[in-house]
Amino acid sequence: MTITAGIDVGSTYIKAILLDERTQILSRNIRPTGFKLAESAQSAFQDCLKEAGLEEDDVRYVVATGIGRHQVQFKDIHVTDLTATARGAGFLFPGTRTVLDVGGQTMKASRVDDKFQVVSFRLNDKCAAGTGAFLEKTARYMGFTTEEIGPLVLTSKEPVPISGVCAVFAESEVINHLSLGTSPSDIMQGAIESLTGRSVQLMKRVKGEAEYTLIGGILRFETMARAVREQLKSEVNVPEPGTVQYVAALGAAILGHRRLDMLKRDCVADTASVVQSQGRG
Repeated sequence: MTITAGIDVGSTYIKAILLDERTQILSRNIRPTGFKLAESAQSAFQDCLKEAGLEEDDVRYVVATGIGRHQVQFKDIHVTDLTATARGAGFLFPGTRTVLDVGGQTMKASRVDDKFQVVSFRLNDKCAAGTGAFLEKTARYMGFTTEEIGPLVLTSKEPVPISGVCAVFAESEVINHLSLGTSPSDIMQGAIESLTGRSVQLMKRVKGEAEYTLIGGILRFETMARAVREQLKSEVNVPEPGTVQYVAALGAAILGHRRLDMLKRDCVADTASVVQSQGRG
């Protein structure tokens, strides 16, 4: 059995996946990135192996991606998160042409071709107001956990605008709304709509086109996808909640199989060349 691993070292979480030759997920693991990236990546990998009942030698190829990909000491190669994300999104939704990735510290939009190669991309400005971290921080400030964001916004009746272009100013708006007695649900929905507006602008900047695929931890909440769908006036693809955070890791593992196939073809070609040379001799 040919097994590959994809390790996505993101700014907030590390995701690891083991994939067999039939592109079936054998195991996966997610954990906070923390400050010791190399150790956390190794631990995520080891937990994947344990869950699948495998040893390190059973894994033929390891591909690292994400902001901390260079810290994965046991990798065979590394690829950018844009490359891995495009491959993972294309695997899950073959019609994908535009990918929006809302991460903890960054938000990225990319347009891909029919081979899932990135044609153009844009990143949000260097500010947490355009990322999932702002939503999580807003929830915590109001006394809610990340897991409570979904149920909270379902009770929103009149969202209030959060227009700050910087996380600090946006937080001041949240504080002001609370002091005026605005309900936390309306504030939370307003924050989501603010993030949605930024994401749609990013996709327009890459000249995004259908099909749109949305990934990242914040997409676990249907409210975000619904808001993007309404602004784009188009259907969007969203992986199931258990997979939406693993798309880059999945793409990396898929690229591992592709790399093995290329190495195998090169080996066969080299062997054929040697045989022909010997025949002529």
